[in-house]
Amino acid sequence: MTASAWSVALSGIDGHMVEVETAEGNGLPRTVLVGLPDAALHEAKERVRAAMAASGLPWPKQLLTINLSPAGLPKNGTHYDLAIAAATLAVQGELPDDRVRRHVFLGEVGLDGRVRKVRGLLPALLSASRSGFERAVVPASQHGEAALVPGLQILPVTHLAQLRDALTGHSVADLDPEPAEPEPSSAQPDLADVHGHLDGKWALEVAAAGRHHVYLHGAPGVGKTMLASRLPSILPELEGQEAIEVSAIHSLAGVDIGARLLTRPPYADPHHSSTLPSLVGGGGKDIRPGAISLAHRGVLFLDEAPEFGSAKLDSLRTPLEAGWVTIGRATQRVRFPAQFQLVMAANPCPCGNAGVVGQECRCTPLAVVRYQERISGPILDRIDIRHHMLPVRRSFLGGGGTDRPESSAAVLDRVAEARSRQRRRLAGTPWHCNGEVAGQHLRKDLPPPTDLAPLEKAIATGGITARGADKCLRLAWTMCDLAGRDRPNATDVRAAMQMRLGDQAVRL
Repeated sequence: MTASAWSVALSGIDGHMVEVETAEGNGLPRTVLVGLPDAALHEAKERVRAAMAASGLPWPKQLLTINLSPAGLPKNGTHYDLAIAAATLAVQGELPDDRVRRHVFLGEVGLDGRVRKVRGLLPALLSASRSGFERAVVPASQHGEAALVPGLQILPVTHLAQLRDALTGHSVADLDPEPAEPEPSSAQPDLADVHGHLDGKWALEVAAAGRHHVYLHGAPGVGKTMLASRLPSILPELEGQEAIEVSAIHSLAGVDIGARLLTRPPYADPHHSSTLPSLVGGGGKDIRPGAISLAHRGVLFLDEAPEFGSAKLDSLRTPLEAGWVTIGRATQRVRFPAQFQLVMAANPCPCGNAGVVGQECRCTPLAVVRYQERISGPILDRIDIRHHMLPVRRSFLGGGGTDRPESSAAVLDRVAEARSRQRRRLAGTPWHCNGEVAGQHLRKDLPPPTDLAPLEKAIATGGITARGADKCLRLAWTMCDLAGRDRPNATDVRAAMQMRLGDQAVRL
């Protein structure tokens, strides 16, 4: 006799349906699990057997073979436990096989029979829904996350003893109610906390409006980190497919997203000692998203960027251009979305005092050059805005005076209006913001600025590369959108060149 249930194997945020087949046979009582399981999944047969015994459910007293089909697809994780338990009950006649086959099962079981949370529930259920399934059995503690998938009937279970009732249409009593999840705090840093740095705030506003990458450099303590950490507060909320993508990635990373889609743009700030796999994603058989994917549709902030090293910084080249990162292994290739907004901060030298008025630099000229060369030219060429932050020459400790910094909410209103103009102009294209638009579309399909002479001169003298010219055009369009104009003018182009070139603009 055979029976089967369904679960999902995740490859990145994409899922493949896996049929968990069980068959009883003649022979000594033992359990055989086949179908390329990893170590955690191979232990499921012992884990599920103990859980079923603790729940008063029978286990076959003869040879039981469990096959995970397709057999050639590598499988990992503990979320197959619930499907193995359901298929085992069905092969013994404890559950109707036809009813079990119409459900998708996701959940880990403990030795006492409790059904525990699993990571990646949201992307797994989205894949099941696209495959035509309409019912799913999930841990009760993740009922809210599962309910985010439209068109799926969710059967939450707290304990393995409830599985039979859930699949036979009986009411399921909550044997172990889960405590209510606390609401996440909505408090975040505000631009109103930043005194001075008006030019830095303007650069941040332009970056937010057009999704441009930013490089902040200056002396230690000048406010680079303080400014960068407030960029998410002036980014519009995520909607539709963007919110689903971000929520699915965080679910895959093991973040408890609760009963609501993540609508705030994420913010990731890995430490410079982070490994390359933790930054771009990786692992053995169980490949997980890295910081650049957790920052998808949000902000990736690299503080003390030169300390990351050239290898880790150069690994961002392809994701910055493509918006995806592909991780290859001998048996599989996994692709994660990584369309992030990069913000880098750096000191001028190892001691931080090179070029700072009133401070003495203790570094040799060679040390300064080597430190600055850790950020390679190709990476800097992919940065839209380069801003040098100067020390504030006025004390704000008393909190008085006429300076009243603008709040993030006020800036967000202007950013939202600029984003709205971009969406209308780019309707019918694959892009939504100026920072994403392809160079060919900028040059051929959009009206050119009223005066391109400064930009053409910079290209002719070698001061700006072809990629840099495209980035200047994108910045000019963003400033035009913030000003409410329909076409960039000469002022927009010159301001864009100043933002793009930073200190180099003085020498052109």
